[in-house]
Amino acid sequence: MQVAAIQFAPEKGKLAPNLDRIAEGILQAAAENCDLVAFPETATTGYFLEGGVVELCITAQQLADELTQRLKGKLTSEIDVVTGYYQLEDGNIYNSSAFLRCDAAGAEHKSSYQKFFLPTYGVFDEDRFVSRGRSLGVVNTKLGKTGMMICEDVWHSIFPTMTAVAGATTMVIPSASPARGFSGEHIENHDRYGRLVKGISEEHGVFCILCQLVGFEGGKGFVGGSMITDPFGRVLVEAPVGKEAIIIAELDLGLVQIARASTPLISDLQAAWPTIQSLVSEAGEVRP
Repeated sequence: MQVAAIQFAPEKGKLAPNLDRIAEGILQAAAENCDLVAFPETATTGYFLEGGVVELCITAQQLADELTQRLKGKLTSEIDVVTGYYQLEDGNIYNSSAFLRCDAAGAEHKSSYQKFFLPTYGVFDEDRFVSRGRSLGVVNTKLGKTGMMICEDVWHSIFPTMTAVAGATTMVIPSASPARGFSGEHIENHDRYGRLVKGISEEHGVFCILCQLVGFEGGKGFVGGSMITDPFGRVLVEAPVGKEAIIIAELDLGLVQIARASTPLISDLQAAWPTIQSLVSEAGEVRP
């Protein structure tokens, strides 16, 4: 299986040109015979919208319809797509990741994952403007069971763990991370993401596809550096920092079974999960 991650700089607050870029990226990935292509968090609008999310959020069906207008009749093969967007659903606004299946007929929305951990500190203010998701994002893609998480979700180890226990063998992680920490040789949050996704891959025996936003919004520069890792925690391909890029990797899905057989941590977790749930409940009861 072949996958792509396309990091680009959306035009802040402008849906149409960003949807044009996403459609162009889908066609480019399809021309490279990719089975799945991922785009960054909030790829349709840019990230720092604050109250502007009210005017720029769209429903999942609107997203599919807009991409259908741009793709209909242009694809000669089927491709799965994961992209970030601000989603309107049942009167609430979410920072979401859509999973769509695209072919010659256009785009069909299959599922959307709504971001659970909403950073509201430092330069971040998500909890004021969007609602928290309430479910895991595990969907059936061409790669098999695939987990969708968004940005800070992977900074909390419990979330990729739960997603792996739910059966995901690939994790797709759209992200919009402003560059932070310049005291050393490398950008600190970029290094942290590298450690996180390699650790998730190695611990749970999964592929990770991290797709980062790039560009500048309000003087804040998004880090880029998208990467794809294999179930042994090895980086298969990595994008440059701060530049638009497409990265493509071939995934040998058989490596999941090999990695999990050599280090069966996920099977231990799945077997012990009912006991872990009980321990979590007990811990919650004794909290002050």
